[in-house]
Amino acid sequence: MRDLPLDHPGTADSRTPWSFLRWVLKGQWDSVAVAMVFGVIWMTCSAVVPAVIGKAIDAGVTGRDSGELWKWSAILFGVGVIQSASGIMRHRYAVLNWLTSAYRVVQLVTRQATHLGATLSKRVATGEVVAIGTNDLSHIGNAMDVLARAMGALVSFVVVAVILLQTSVTLGLVVLIGVPVLLLLLGPLLKPLQQRNLEQRDMMGHLSNIATDIVSGLRVLRGIGGERIFHDRYRTESQKVRQAGNAVARLQSVLDALQVFLPGVFVVVVVWLGARFAVQDKISPGELVAFYGYAAFLVLPLRTATEAANKWIRAHVSARRIVKVLALQPEIEDPRLAADAPAPDSELVDVRSGLRIRPGVLTAVVSEPAGDAAEVVDRLGRFAEGDVIWGGVRLDTLPRALVRERIVVSDTSAILFAGRLADQLAGIRAADPDRDERLARALHAAATSDVLEALPEGLDTLVAEKGRSFSGGQRQRLILARALARDPEVLILVESTSAVDAHTEARIAERLVGNRAGRTTVVTTSSPLMLSRADVVVFLEGGRVVAEGRHADLLTSSPAYRAVVTREEAEDVEEVAR
Repeated sequence: MRDLPLDHPGTADSRTPWSFLRWVLKGQWDSVAVAMVFGVIWMTCSAVVPAVIGKAIDAGVTGRDSGELWKWSAILFGVGVIQSASGIMRHRYAVLNWLTSAYRVVQLVTRQATHLGATLSKRVATGEVVAIGTNDLSHIGNAMDVLARAMGALVSFVVVAVILLQTSVTLGLVVLIGVPVLLLLLGPLLKPLQQRNLEQRDMMGHLSNIATDIVSGLRVLRGIGGERIFHDRYRTESQKVRQAGNAVARLQSVLDALQVFLPGVFVVVVVWLGARFAVQDKISPGELVAFYGYAAFLVLPLRTATEAANKWIRAHVSARRIVKVLALQPEIEDPRLAADAPAPDSELVDVRSGLRIRPGVLTAVVSEPAGDAAEVVDRLGRFAEGDVIWGGVRLDTLPRALVRERIVVSDTSAILFAGRLADQLAGIRAADPDRDERLARALHAAATSDVLEALPEGLDTLVAEKGRSFSGGQRQRLILARALARDPEVLILVESTSAVDAHTEARIAERLVGNRAGRTTVVTTSSPLMLSRADVVVFLEGGRVVAEGRHADLLTSSPAYRAVVTREEAEDVEEVAR
């Protein structure tokens, strides 16, 4: 598979589906051209078969010349062999073009998703991306697949018309004029078909969003007894999609019927004219048979032409949806002129809140309200704009790749992907010779021994999508182990133990200190078990740092901090303090 540049016509430089389809075609033009050559040979062989049969009848049967009959029979056999060989190669290249275009779209959308990062989930629904990966890529592939047959249909039509003109000008003109007229008669159906396809595609994307929401929240739905409500909602929306599909099918059925009826009428006209000319001795019996063969053959180019139009209409609808995703730009852009990277173990400062993250220290952040800590983390990890200084360098002047490499944020939205567990936990450093040792330390620190013991294949276990085979606490510990295995310069953990029991959390808190000794670590939490192990605890109120110190000291000196940590009312805390 070829490597794809991000500055393709489907991103910011392009705003039309046709430009995207041209980009797809341009990227595989060589294989499409080869497929067209074989398509032309394949269909042209079919077009000349009636002429060969007509010659065999006139020269061999009517002329009672066995030598001529054998000659034309041999020619017919040779044409059949060429047709078979070219048909096989055309099909092979058609499949190649389908796969290339479809999976180039997958590769491109995946790269765009990586490029967008957190922006994608904010701007595009999950179901929309799923629909691109299931339906739209198929339509793009079909558009590339049909090109070979479409070119063969065009060339074979011209060949048949030329042969007929040489035999009978009248029949030749009937073909040259009649076929375009038949295509024009089908034209008015194509625009409404495109509109109905577009409406159905929008509904399918919406339905995929609903299905994704239901699957991701299935456990919660069962806990609150909401299955029936969402079942009814999904059924209602699916019926709308079905009705839209029926509307497309009704128009498609008319188009398909006309593809049979109109060529049938055309065959009748050509055969009737040919029969009259044969009775009038204007053409020979062999030419009459050939005319009938031409008329029957022309059904294939006609159907291929309408099929090509139909598939390119669907591809246009799909390309429109794909271009919308490809045209998105990340909320956080790389600077045009990147600054020099800060020195290792530099201080990280969030100017807006006043939070200072000292190097080599385990810092715990508590906030009231809780969402303020998440906002600070987004700024520190450069997932949101903000005035952050890292070793004297503004964070927004550094490339995102550098920040992601040295500052790792593991938040509550992190998930496990499908695949071998060990490969996931090892991360991008899977080729590191110290991988196994680092992974073992990370698994120990995250207290995952009971999780691994319950797996029949241990780290070789294949994880289901989003790790749904694990409980919430197990999944959270494995995600923590993955973050620790990265061993980044700065690690920011957001509520990393919120789903585990107190005994397990105590073990994690104790082991985390040893695992991250000498490394910069930030933990957002309100759990006393984690806070008591932190070197420094910072309390945010209203998005600003209002207190800083050890956990035990802040419990005594800050009533607001104590109220958040102990879940007591602030007035009660102040009363106790007095």
